[in-house]
Amino acid sequence: MTAVKNPVSGARRQRGAVLGLILVGYLLVLLDVSILMAALPNIERDLRFSATALSWTQNAYTLAFGGLLLVGARAGDLFGRRRMFVLGIALFATASLAVGLANSPAWMIIARAVQGVGAAILAPATLALLSTSFPEGQERTRAMAAYGALAGIGTAAGLILGGALTELLSWRVGFFLNVPVAAVAIIAAPRLLAESDRRAGRLQLGAAVASTTGALGLVFGVVHSADAGWSDPVTIATLTIGLVLIAAFLLSQRNASAPLLPLRLFADRQRTGAYVARFLFNGALLSFYFFTTQYLQGATGASPLQAGLAFLPATVASFAAATLTPPLMRRTSVSALAAVGCAVMLIGTAWLSRLSADTAYLTGIAAPMILFGIGQGLGLSTLTAAGMAKVASADAGAAGGLVNVAHHLGGAVGLGILVTVFEAAGAGTPTAEALIADRVAAALAAATVLLALALAAVLVTWPRRR
Repeated sequence: MTAVKNPVSGARRQRGAVLGLILVGYLLVLLDVSILMAALPNIERDLRFSATALSWTQNAYTLAFGGLLLVGARAGDLFGRRRMFVLGIALFATASLAVGLANSPAWMIIARAVQGVGAAILAPATLALLSTSFPEGQERTRAMAAYGALAGIGTAAGLILGGALTELLSWRVGFFLNVPVAAVAIIAAPRLLAESDRRAGRLQLGAAVASTTGALGLVFGVVHSADAGWSDPVTIATLTIGLVLIAAFLLSQRNASAPLLPLRLFADRQRTGAYVARFLFNGALLSFYFFTTQYLQGATGASPLQAGLAFLPATVASFAAATLTPPLMRRTSVSALAAVGCAVMLIGTAWLSRLSADTAYLTGIAAPMILFGIGQGLGLSTLTAAGMAKVASADAGAAGGLVNVAHHLGGAVGLGILVTVFEAAGAGTPTAEALIADRVAAALAAATVLLALALAAVLVTWPRRR
Protein backbone atom coordinates (compact mmCIF):
# COMPACT_ATOMS: atom_id res chain seq x y z
CA MET A 1 0.00 0.00 0.00
CA THR A 2 1.15 3.51 -0.71
CA ALA A 3 1.72 5.60 2.38
CA VAL A 4 -0.51 8.63 2.68
CA LYS A 5 1.42 11.84 3.25
CA ASN A 6 0.37 13.95 6.21
CA PRO A 7 -0.12 17.51 4.94
CA VAL A 8 0.04 18.91 8.49
CA SER A 9 3.45 17.39 9.21
CA GLY A 10 4.66 18.50 5.76
CA ALA A 11 3.56 22.07 6.40
CA ARG A 12 5.21 21.95 9.82
CA ARG A 13 8.51 20.79 8.27
CA GLN A 14 8.25 23.54 5.66
CA ARG A 15 7.75 26.21 8.33
CA GLY A 16 10.63 24.72 10.30
CA ALA A 17 12.89 25.03 7.26
CA VAL A 18 11.74 28.62 6.70
CA LEU A 19 12.44 29.48 10.34
CA GLY A 20 15.83 27.79 10.14
CA LEU A 21 16.86 29.75 7.04
CA ILE A 22 15.72 33.07 8.52
CA LEU A 23 17.59 32.38 11.75
CA VAL A 24 20.75 31.42 9.84
CA GLY A 25 20.67 34.80 8.10
CA TYR A 26 20.24 36.62 11.41
CA LEU A 27 22.86 34.42 13.10
CA LEU A 28 25.52 35.53 10.62
CA VAL A 29 24.88 39.13 11.66
CA LEU A 30 25.11 38.25 15.35
CA LEU A 31 28.12 35.95 15.25
CA ASP A 32 30.34 38.58 13.63
CA VAL A 33 29.79 40.87 16.61
CA SER A 34 30.98 38.34 19.17
CA ILE A 35 33.66 36.71 17.01
CA LEU A 36 35.21 40.16 16.72
CA MET A 37 35.05 40.67 20.49
CA ALA A 38 36.81 37.39 21.20
CA ALA A 39 39.66 38.52 18.95
CA LEU A 40 39.92 42.16 20.11
CA PRO A 41 43.32 41.87 21.86
CA ASN A 42 44.79 40.05 18.84
CA ILE A 43 43.32 42.55 16.36
CA GLU A 44 44.59 45.45 18.48
CA ARG A 45 48.09 43.98 18.41
CA ASP A 46 48.13 42.75 14.79
CA LEU A 47 46.74 45.93 13.20
CA ARG A 48 48.15 48.37 15.80
CA PHE A 49 44.93 49.93 17.01
CA SER A 50 44.86 52.44 19.88
CA ALA A 51 42.56 51.68 22.84
CA THR A 52 39.84 54.15 21.79
CA ALA A 53 40.18 53.46 18.05
CA LEU A 54 39.61 49.78 18.79
CA SER A 55 35.99 50.51 19.70
CA TRP A 56 35.43 51.66 16.10
CA THR A 57 35.89 48.10 14.86
CA GLN A 58 32.51 47.55 16.52
CA ASN A 59 30.98 51.00 16.22
CA ALA A 60 31.60 51.31 12.45
CA TYR A 61 29.55 48.15 12.04
CA THR A 62 26.74 49.00 14.45
CA LEU A 63 26.39 52.58 13.21
CA ALA A 64 26.12 51.59 9.54
CA PHE A 65 23.84 48.75 10.59
CA GLY A 66 21.57 50.74 12.88
CA GLY A 67 21.62 53.91 10.82
CA LEU A 68 20.53 52.23 7.58
CA LEU A 69 18.10 49.71 9.01
CA LEU A 70 15.04 51.80 8.19
CA VAL A 71 16.21 52.12 4.58
CA GLY A 72 16.75 48.35 4.52
CA ALA A 73 13.23 47.84 5.82
CA ARG A 74 11.80 50.22 3.19
CA ALA A 75 13.81 48.48 0.43
CA GLY A 76 12.19 45.20 1.46
CA ASP A 77 8.75 46.79 1.09
CA LEU A 78 9.59 48.30 -2.31
CA PHE A 79 11.60 45.55 -3.96
CA GLY A 80 10.58 42.39 -2.10
CA ARG A 81 11.81 41.05 1.22
CA ARG A 82 13.21 37.81 -0.16
CA ARG A 83 15.20 39.76 -2.76
CA MET A 84 16.63 42.01 -0.02
CA PHE A 85 17.42 38.97 2.13
CA VAL A 86 19.56 37.56 -0.70
CA LEU A 87 21.18 40.92 -1.54
CA GLY A 88 21.95 41.67 2.11
CA ILE A 89 23.52 38.31 2.82
CA ALA A 90 25.63 38.51 -0.38
CA LEU A 91 26.98 41.98 0.52
CA PHE A 92 27.58 40.90 4.10
CA ALA A 93 29.60 37.86 3.01
CA THR A 94 31.68 39.92 0.55
CA ALA A 95 32.51 42.46 3.27
CA SER A 96 33.33 39.60 5.68
CA LEU A 97 35.96 38.41 3.22
CA ALA A 98 37.40 41.95 3.14
CA VAL A 99 37.51 42.09 6.97
CA GLY A 100 39.43 38.81 7.05
CA LEU A 101 41.97 40.23 4.59
CA ALA A 102 42.42 43.58 6.43
CA ASN A 103 46.01 44.75 6.97
CA SER A 104 45.43 48.19 8.54
CA PRO A 105 43.00 49.89 10.95
CA ALA A 106 41.44 51.96 8.14
CA TRP A 107 40.83 48.88 5.97
CA MET A 108 39.32 47.04 8.93
CA ILE A 109 36.98 49.89 9.89
CA ILE A 110 35.80 50.50 6.29
CA ALA A 111 35.14 46.79 5.71
CA ARG A 112 33.23 46.59 8.99
CA ALA A 113 31.10 49.55 7.90
CA VAL A 114 30.27 47.79 4.61
CA GLN A 115 29.36 44.70 6.63
CA GLY A 116 26.97 46.94 8.54
CA VAL A 117 25.34 48.06 5.29
CA GLY A 118 24.79 44.41 4.31
CA ALA A 119 23.39 43.65 7.75
CA ALA A 120 21.05 46.66 7.50
CA ILE A 121 19.55 45.18 4.32
CA LEU A 122 19.43 41.65 5.72
CA ALA A 123 18.17 42.03 9.30
CA PRO A 124 14.82 43.81 8.72
CA ALA A 125 14.07 41.35 5.94
CA THR A 126 14.56 38.45 8.36
CA LEU A 127 12.21 39.87 10.99
CA ALA A 128 9.57 40.92 8.43
CA LEU A 129 9.71 37.49 6.75
CA LEU A 130 9.34 35.90 10.17
CA SER A 131 6.31 38.04 10.97
CA THR A 132 4.56 37.32 7.67
CA SER A 133 5.52 33.60 7.42
CA PHE A 134 3.92 32.63 10.75
CA PRO A 135 0.29 33.37 11.65
CA GLU A 136 -0.58 35.45 14.72
CA GLY A 137 -0.77 33.25 17.82
CA GLN A 138 1.27 30.41 19.25
CA GLU A 139 3.36 29.76 16.11
CA ARG A 140 4.44 33.39 15.77
CA THR A 141 5.10 33.61 19.51
CA ARG A 142 7.47 30.66 19.29
CA ALA A 143 9.17 32.04 16.19
CA MET A 144 9.62 35.49 17.75
CA ALA A 145 10.96 33.94 20.96
CA ALA A 146 13.49 31.94 18.94
CA TYR A 147 14.50 35.10 17.06
CA GLY A 148 14.88 37.12 20.26
CA ALA A 149 16.76 34.33 22.03
CA LEU A 150 19.18 34.06 19.13
CA ALA A 151 20.28 37.65 19.73
CA GLY A 152 21.70 36.61 23.07
CA ILE A 153 22.70 33.00 22.41
CA GLY A 154 24.42 33.89 19.12
CA THR A 155 26.52 36.54 20.84
CA ALA A 156 27.69 34.19 23.57
CA ALA A 157 28.26 31.23 21.21
CA GLY A 158 30.26 33.46 18.89
CA LEU A 159 32.64 34.29 21.73
CA ILE A 160 33.47 30.60 22.15
CA LEU A 161 33.79 30.00 18.41
CA GLY A 162 35.79 33.19 17.93
CA GLY A 163 38.07 32.34 20.85
CA ALA A 164 38.74 28.85 19.50
CA LEU A 165 39.45 30.07 15.98
CA THR A 166 41.66 32.93 17.20
CA GLU A 167 43.73 30.64 19.39
CA LEU A 168 43.98 27.60 17.12
CA LEU A 169 44.06 29.26 13.68
CA SER A 170 43.58 33.02 13.27
CA TRP A 171 40.97 35.67 14.08
CA ARG A 172 40.56 36.08 10.32
CA VAL A 173 39.09 32.59 9.88
CA GLY A 174 35.90 33.53 11.73
CA PHE A 175 35.11 36.10 9.04
CA PHE A 176 36.07 33.79 6.16
CA LEU A 177 33.54 31.20 7.39
CA ASN A 178 30.67 33.57 6.57
CA VAL A 179 31.26 33.11 2.85
CA PRO A 180 30.27 29.41 2.45
CA VAL A 181 27.39 29.74 4.95
CA ALA A 182 26.03 32.75 3.03
CA ALA A 183 26.35 30.85 -0.27
CA VAL A 184 24.17 28.02 1.07
CA ALA A 185 21.56 30.52 2.34
CA ILE A 186 21.48 32.31 -1.04
CA ILE A 187 20.83 29.01 -2.84
CA ALA A 188 18.12 27.96 -0.35
CA ALA A 189 16.24 31.28 -0.22
CA PRO A 190 14.32 31.01 -3.55
CA ARG A 191 13.28 27.46 -2.64
CA LEU A 192 12.01 28.19 0.86
CA LEU A 193 10.99 31.84 1.11
CA ALA A 194 7.92 33.30 -0.58
CA GLU A 195 8.45 36.73 -2.12
CA SER A 196 6.45 39.53 -0.51
CA ASP A 197 4.20 41.90 -2.42
CA ARG A 198 6.02 44.99 -3.68
CA ARG A 199 4.68 48.39 -2.63
CA ALA A 200 4.93 51.76 -4.37
CA GLY A 201 7.05 54.48 -2.80
CA ARG A 202 10.54 55.96 -2.50
CA LEU A 203 13.59 54.98 -0.45
CA GLN A 204 14.02 58.53 0.98
CA LEU A 205 17.81 58.38 0.91
CA GLY A 206 18.08 61.97 2.16
CA ALA A 207 16.24 61.10 5.36
CA ALA A 208 18.36 57.98 5.74
CA VAL A 209 21.58 59.97 5.36
CA ALA A 210 20.36 62.46 7.99
CA SER A 211 19.54 59.75 10.53
CA THR A 212 22.76 57.79 9.92
CA THR A 213 24.98 60.88 10.01
CA GLY A 214 23.19 62.08 13.13
CA ALA A 215 23.83 58.78 14.91
CA LEU A 216 27.46 58.84 13.74
CA GLY A 217 27.88 62.38 15.11
CA LEU A 218 26.49 61.38 18.51
CA VAL A 219 28.68 58.30 18.89
CA PHE A 220 31.80 60.00 17.51
CA GLY A 221 31.31 62.90 19.91
CA VAL A 222 30.91 60.58 22.89
CA VAL A 223 33.96 58.45 21.99
CA HIS A 224 36.05 61.54 21.11
CA SER A 225 35.35 62.96 24.57
CA ALA A 226 37.29 60.06 26.10
CA ASP A 227 40.53 61.57 24.75
CA ALA A 228 39.68 65.25 24.29
CA GLY A 229 37.10 65.92 27.02
CA TRP A 230 33.50 67.13 26.91
CA SER A 231 34.48 70.80 26.48
CA ASP A 232 36.56 70.12 23.35
CA PRO A 233 35.18 72.03 20.32
CA VAL A 234 35.10 68.89 18.13
CA THR A 235 33.17 66.99 20.82
CA ILE A 236 30.61 69.80 21.17
CA ALA A 237 30.28 70.30 17.40
CA THR A 238 29.74 66.63 16.55
CA LEU A 239 27.25 66.11 19.37
CA THR A 240 25.31 69.21 18.31
CA ILE A 241 25.27 68.21 14.64
CA GLY A 242 24.17 64.71 15.59
CA LEU A 243 21.23 65.95 17.67
CA VAL A 244 20.14 68.46 15.01
CA LEU A 245 20.22 65.85 12.22
CA ILE A 246 18.24 63.31 14.24
CA ALA A 247 15.66 65.97 15.13
CA ALA A 248 15.43 66.94 11.44
CA PHE A 249 14.94 63.30 10.49
CA LEU A 250 12.07 62.86 12.95
CA LEU A 251 10.39 66.06 11.73
CA SER A 252 10.68 64.89 8.11
CA GLN A 253 9.00 61.60 9.02
CA ARG A 254 6.11 63.40 10.66
CA ASN A 255 5.02 64.97 7.38
CA ALA A 256 6.11 62.27 4.91
CA SER A 257 3.40 60.49 2.93
CA ALA A 258 5.33 57.19 3.10
CA PRO A 259 7.79 57.59 6.00
CA LEU A 260 10.81 55.39 6.64
CA LEU A 261 9.80 55.47 10.28
CA PRO A 262 6.00 55.55 10.66
CA LEU A 263 5.50 57.48 13.87
CA ARG A 264 2.24 55.57 14.39
CA LEU A 265 4.43 52.70 15.62
CA PHE A 266 4.90 54.75 18.81
CA ALA A 267 1.14 55.11 19.33
CA ASP A 268 1.10 51.88 21.36
CA ARG A 269 2.67 52.50 24.80
CA GLN A 270 3.90 48.92 25.17
CA ARG A 271 5.75 49.04 21.84
CA THR A 272 7.25 52.43 22.70
CA GLY A 273 8.51 51.11 26.02
CA ALA A 274 9.96 48.06 24.27
CA TYR A 275 11.92 50.20 21.79
CA VAL A 276 13.33 52.47 24.50
CA ALA A 277 14.13 49.55 26.80
CA ARG A 278 15.76 47.62 23.93
CA PHE A 279 18.01 50.64 23.18
CA LEU A 280 19.22 50.85 26.79
CA PHE A 281 19.27 47.08 27.36
CA ASN A 282 21.57 46.42 24.42
CA GLY A 283 23.86 49.27 25.41
CA ALA A 284 24.58 47.31 28.58
CA LEU A 285 24.55 43.92 26.85
CA LEU A 286 27.09 44.76 24.13
CA SER A 287 29.32 46.58 26.60
CA PHE A 288 29.30 43.58 28.95
CA TYR A 289 30.81 41.34 26.27
CA PHE A 290 33.17 44.05 24.96
CA PHE A 291 34.69 44.85 28.35
CA THR A 292 34.51 41.43 30.03
CA THR A 293 36.42 39.85 27.13
CA GLN A 294 39.22 42.37 27.66
CA TYR A 295 39.15 41.74 31.42
CA LEU A 296 39.45 37.97 31.02
CA GLN A 297 42.35 38.21 28.55
CA GLY A 298 44.06 41.31 29.96
CA ALA A 299 43.62 41.01 33.75
CA THR A 300 43.47 37.24 34.29
CA GLY A 301 45.75 36.15 31.43
CA ALA A 302 43.14 33.85 29.84
CA SER A 303 43.71 32.76 26.25
CA PRO A 304 41.06 33.65 23.62
CA LEU A 305 39.57 30.15 23.88
CA GLN A 306 39.60 30.18 27.69
CA ALA A 307 37.93 33.61 27.65
CA GLY A 308 35.25 32.33 25.28
CA LEU A 309 34.59 29.28 27.45
CA ALA A 310 34.39 31.52 30.53
CA PHE A 311 31.13 32.91 29.10
CA LEU A 312 29.47 29.47 29.16
CA PRO A 313 27.45 30.21 32.34
CA ALA A 314 25.86 33.20 30.60
CA THR A 315 25.31 31.18 27.40
CA VAL A 316 23.63 28.23 29.12
CA ALA A 317 21.50 30.46 31.35
CA SER A 318 20.44 32.59 28.38
CA PHE A 319 19.47 29.52 26.36
CA ALA A 320 17.47 28.07 29.26
CA ALA A 321 15.63 31.35 29.89
CA ALA A 322 14.89 31.84 26.19
CA THR A 323 13.54 28.27 25.95
CA LEU A 324 11.16 28.90 28.85
CA THR A 325 9.99 32.27 27.52
CA PRO A 326 7.26 31.09 25.07
CA PRO A 327 5.32 29.03 27.66
CA LEU A 328 5.81 31.80 30.22
CA MET A 329 4.38 34.36 27.78
CA ARG A 330 1.21 32.27 27.55
CA ARG A 331 0.79 32.44 31.34
CA THR A 332 1.78 36.01 32.10
CA SER A 333 2.20 39.34 30.31
CA VAL A 334 5.12 40.18 28.06
CA SER A 335 5.75 43.38 30.04
CA ALA A 336 6.05 41.43 33.30
CA LEU A 337 8.64 39.09 31.80
CA ALA A 338 10.54 42.00 30.22
CA ALA A 339 10.67 43.74 33.60
CA VAL A 340 11.97 40.59 35.28
CA GLY A 341 14.60 40.19 32.54
CA CYS A 342 15.85 43.76 32.97
CA ALA A 343 15.89 43.46 36.77
CA VAL A 344 17.77 40.13 36.86
CA MET A 345 20.31 41.35 34.31
CA LEU A 346 20.79 44.52 36.36
CA ILE A 347 21.57 42.46 39.48
CA GLY A 348 24.05 40.29 37.59
CA THR A 349 25.80 43.32 36.08
CA ALA A 350 26.01 45.09 39.45
CA TRP A 351 27.58 41.95 40.95
CA LEU A 352 30.11 41.78 38.09
CA SER A 353 31.02 45.44 38.59
CA ARG A 354 32.87 44.38 41.77
CA LEU A 355 35.62 42.77 39.65
CA SER A 356 39.27 43.06 40.62
CA ALA A 357 42.46 41.50 39.25
CA ASP A 358 42.21 38.59 41.74
CA THR A 359 38.43 37.93 41.64
CA ALA A 360 37.64 34.22 41.97
CA TYR A 361 36.02 32.89 38.80
CA LEU A 362 33.25 30.76 40.33
CA THR A 363 31.93 33.23 42.89
CA GLY A 364 32.84 36.55 41.30
CA ILE A 365 32.37 35.87 37.57
CA ALA A 366 30.47 32.64 36.81
CA ALA A 367 27.73 33.15 39.41
CA PRO A 368 26.77 36.69 38.33
CA MET A 369 27.05 35.58 34.69
CA ILE A 370 24.23 33.10 35.36
CA LEU A 371 21.99 35.96 36.50
CA PHE A 372 23.12 38.05 33.55
CA GLY A 373 22.30 35.22 31.12
CA ILE A 374 18.82 34.67 32.61
CA GLY A 375 18.06 38.37 32.22
CA GLN A 376 19.48 38.36 28.69
CA GLY A 377 17.37 35.38 27.56
CA LEU A 378 14.17 36.76 29.08
CA GLY A 379 14.75 40.36 28.10
CA LEU A 380 15.68 39.97 24.43
CA SER A 381 12.87 37.51 23.67
CA THR A 382 10.16 39.56 25.36
CA LEU A 383 11.35 42.95 24.09
CA THR A 384 11.36 41.56 20.55
CA ALA A 385 7.80 40.26 20.94
CA ALA A 386 6.63 43.53 22.53
CA GLY A 387 8.24 45.58 19.76
CA MET A 388 6.30 43.64 17.10
CA ALA A 389 3.01 43.36 19.04
CA LYS A 390 -0.17 44.37 17.20
CA VAL A 391 1.76 45.61 14.15
CA ALA A 392 -0.17 45.64 10.86
CA SER A 393 1.25 43.56 8.02
CA ALA A 394 2.03 46.71 6.02
CA ASP A 395 4.17 48.01 8.88
CA ALA A 396 5.97 44.72 9.61
CA GLY A 397 9.12 45.75 7.76
CA ALA A 398 9.31 49.17 9.45
CA ALA A 399 8.61 47.67 12.89
CA GLY A 400 11.25 45.00 12.35
CA GLY A 401 13.68 47.69 11.28
CA LEU A 402 12.86 49.76 14.37
CA VAL A 403 13.45 46.79 16.71
CA ASN A 404 16.87 46.34 15.14
CA VAL A 405 17.59 50.08 15.13
CA ALA A 406 16.95 50.21 18.87
CA HIS A 407 19.11 47.12 19.35
CA HIS A 408 22.15 48.18 17.33
CA LEU A 409 22.16 51.95 17.83
CA GLY A 410 21.62 51.28 21.53
CA GLY A 411 24.69 49.08 21.47
CA ALA A 412 26.76 51.72 19.67
CA VAL A 413 25.68 54.64 21.87
CA GLY A 414 25.93 52.59 25.06
CA LEU A 415 29.39 51.34 24.18
CA GLY A 416 30.47 54.85 23.21
CA ILE A 417 29.37 56.21 26.59
CA LEU A 418 30.94 53.39 28.58
CA VAL A 419 34.24 53.65 26.68
CA THR A 420 34.58 57.15 28.14
CA VAL A 421 33.97 55.73 31.63
CA PHE A 422 36.52 52.98 30.93
CA GLU A 423 39.18 55.49 29.83
CA ALA A 424 38.62 57.79 32.82
CA ALA A 425 38.87 55.07 35.49
CA GLY A 426 41.82 53.34 37.12
CA ALA A 427 44.11 56.27 37.90
CA GLY A 428 46.96 55.32 40.23
CA THR A 429 46.62 51.53 39.90
CA PRO A 430 49.95 49.74 40.47
CA THR A 431 49.85 47.13 37.67
CA ALA A 432 48.50 46.76 34.14
CA GLU A 433 46.23 43.92 35.32
CA ALA A 434 44.79 46.05 38.12
CA LEU A 435 44.31 48.96 35.72
CA ILE A 436 42.18 47.00 33.25
CA ALA A 437 40.24 45.36 36.11
CA ASP A 438 39.39 48.74 37.63
CA ARG A 439 38.42 50.18 34.26
CA VAL A 440 36.15 47.24 33.39
CA ALA A 441 34.54 47.37 36.85
CA ALA A 442 33.80 51.08 36.37
CA ALA A 443 32.30 50.48 32.90
CA LEU A 444 30.06 47.69 34.22
CA ALA A 445 28.94 49.88 37.13
CA ALA A 446 27.85 52.48 34.57
CA ALA A 447 26.09 49.72 32.60
CA THR A 448 23.83 49.11 35.61
CA VAL A 449 22.51 52.66 35.17
CA LEU A 450 21.49 51.83 31.59
CA LEU A 451 19.69 48.71 32.82
CA ALA A 452 17.92 50.65 35.58
CA LEU A 453 16.64 53.07 32.94
CA ALA A 454 15.55 50.14 30.73
CA LEU A 455 13.60 48.68 33.65
CA ALA A 456 11.98 52.06 34.28
CA ALA A 457 10.97 52.31 30.59
CA VAL A 458 9.18 48.95 30.80
CA LEU A 459 7.41 49.82 34.04
CA VAL A 460 6.32 53.29 32.96
CA THR A 461 4.83 52.04 29.69
CA TRP A 462 3.19 48.94 31.18
CA PRO A 463 -0.12 48.49 29.28
CA ARG A 464 -3.08 49.75 31.26
CA ARG A 465 -5.93 47.30 31.79
CA ARG A 466 -9.31 48.48 30.56
